[in-house]
Amino acid sequence: MKIQSARHIGCATDLESCPQSNLPEFAFVGRSNVGKSSLINTLADVKGLAKISSTPGKTKLIHFFRINDLWTLVDLPGYGFAKLSKEKQAEFNRSVSQFLNERMNLKQVFALIDSQLEPLQTDLAFVDWLQECKIPFSIILTKTDRSAEYKVANHEEKLLRALQDYGLRPTEIFKCSSKTKRGRGALLNWIEGQLPKVQKKKKGKAIKLSWMQK
Repeated sequence: MKIQSARHIGCATDLESCPQSNLPEFAFVGRSNVGKSSLINTLADVKGLAKISSTPGKTKLIHFFRINDLWTLVDLPGYGFAKLSKEKQAEFNRSVSQFLNERMNLKQVFALIDSQLEPLQTDLAFVDWLQECKIPFSIILTKTDRSAEYKVANHEEKLLRALQDYGLRPTEIFKCSSKTKRGRGALLNWIEGQLPKVQKKKKGKAIKLSWMQK
C-alpha cells in the first residue's frame, strides 16, 4: 500500500463523540511509552501526525486519522503510566472498552508490545480481554532496532509461549521499528488486504452505459 494522504480528522472522549464514518477502522493501542505515536507517524509517512510526548500517558483522547480516504487509523490512549486519579482511570477505561466493543466499523485492534521486554502481565491481560470480547486483534512488537536480533527473537519466543499458555490466538504478529521502518510494508499490505476491493470502471463499459442513458 502506498500512502498518498494522511490527515487528522478528529478526536473523541467516548463512543458517542466519535466522528461518524462507514470506512474500515484499525485501532492501535498499547502501554504508554511503547512507541505508538512514532509507529503511527512511520506508517503514515508524516512526521508529527501523531504527537510524541516525553511524558508517558500523555494521550487521553481517541484520535482518528484518515488514510488515503479509504480507511481510518485510530490512536487509542495508552495504558500503564497515565497519571490519572482512580476515578478518571476507570472512566477512561470504560470509554475505550465501549469503543472497542461497540464501534461497528472497527476491523482490527493492533496491540503494541515492547520487543525489549519479556511478556508483561498487563499486555497479556489486555489481549486476553480482547479475545474474551471476541474483538479481532493482532500483535505488533515495537522498537526492534533497540536490541540485538537474537534478543528480539528470544522475547518473541517467550511471548508466543505465553500466548499459547493462555490460549490466546492473535490474527497476526508483526515486528516493527519506527527508526528503520522494519515491518511497515508488511503491516500496510496486510491492512490493504482487509479493505473492500475497489473495482475499476472499464472505459468501454462506462461509455456504453452513458450511451444507453441518453
